[in-house]
Amino acid sequence: MVDRDYTKSIEACAAHYGEEAESVKAYMHQGHERAYALGNRGPIRFNSDGSLAQEILDAYSKYGFYVFEEVLQNRELKDIEEDIAEMRTRFPVHRGAKVDSKGRAALDADCEGSGLLWSKPLSDPFGGTNVARGRHQVKLKDLNVAPDAPEEAPFILVGSLQFSEAHLRLYAHPELLKVAEAVNGEDFAPFNEVMFIKDPGLGAAVSWHQDGDTHWDSPEFDENIHGFNFMAQLYGSTPVNGVWVVPGTHKMGKLDITEMVRESGGERLKDAVPIVCDPGDVVMCNRQLVHGSFPNSGFEPRLTLNFGFHKRSSVLDVQGAGIHSPACVYDAEYIKERTRVLGYAIDARRHWYPDETPYDYKPFKETGESFFWDCKAQASLKDYNQRDLSI
Repeated sequence: MVDRDYTKSIEACAAHYGEEAESVKAYMHQGHERAYALGNRGPIRFNSDGSLAQEILDAYSKYGFYVFEEVLQNRELKDIEEDIAEMRTRFPVHRGAKVDSKGRAALDADCEGSGLLWSKPLSDPFGGTNVARGRHQVKLKDLNVAPDAPEEAPFILVGSLQFSEAHLRLYAHPELLKVAEAVNGEDFAPFNEVMFIKDPGLGAAVSWHQDGDTHWDSPEFDENIHGFNFMAQLYGSTPVNGVWVVPGTHKMGKLDITEMVRESGGERLKDAVPIVCDPGDVVMCNRQLVHGSFPNSGFEPRLTLNFGFHKRSSVLDVQGAGIHSPACVYDAEYIKERTRVLGYAIDARRHWYPDETPYDYKPFKETGESFFWDCKAQASLKDYNQRDLSI
């Protein structure tokens, strides 16, 4: 953990809020202090039998999130940074464009579903809308942008494993997959994968929300029924550009966020803390946790590589929510097909990091399936996210 000073970014952020500037500064500094006082951060630690340290499981259960520090070493961070820099040269020149700045076919030009999502800079594009079944109940304040800011900026890259081999390799990180196994069982199932792009002075907000949709009224409801996301930080995250969460809300069922805002006297929820990270940290965040992020009106970039996992019992023979992919029933064959991406990721990482022991996924052992990462496999990932397990 590096003790970083975010004072300048907090000052710049607060300046956007006019009469509220002092309260914004106090909120961010106090939230930062509370976040580090929770005691839910540190390296991934396993017991001698290979099980995840109980202290980590207990803290994750109590707060709904855990910051794993220094998971990604310099080589992998550099690999991801170079891969994404190249990938961004293939972004469309604007929303809906089929070509990049060099006249080549844009990376998402022939996607069936969403590829790159755009947003007006420093805005809240989802808040108070019907997007994702209206889960973003309140709209956060849109902030003023610089005169030379573009009308729209890249915001979220959906189905990112088909565009970034570095993200694909990260998806198979053996220690992270062992964490997924510890929380969701040896037969855990995939969810979806995206990149969040929060460039300084441009990055949009994501209004307060809970991600789960399907199981709120289930008789089997528990704190893990909607799964979790890993959030790997390329540049780190700050109180200004990072995700804020309300600890413990993952155990409380479906909450009225509009009422939470009213009780807090505004959009800055009174019990929230920022998830503050250094480059290479990876957050495990429960999808039922109330969370959101403000516009990135500071100076530091944030690029987060998200990938999530479910308990198999949460998705097997369950009607999908239809938010991240078309709604259908997820039978065993559907889940098996969607999980093939993990098999390719494990093989791709095995070749890239030959000194590392690859993760051994139980369902692949049971079926005897083998996966080989090559050009044919890469082509097969096109639109793979149309089969995301959305609950």
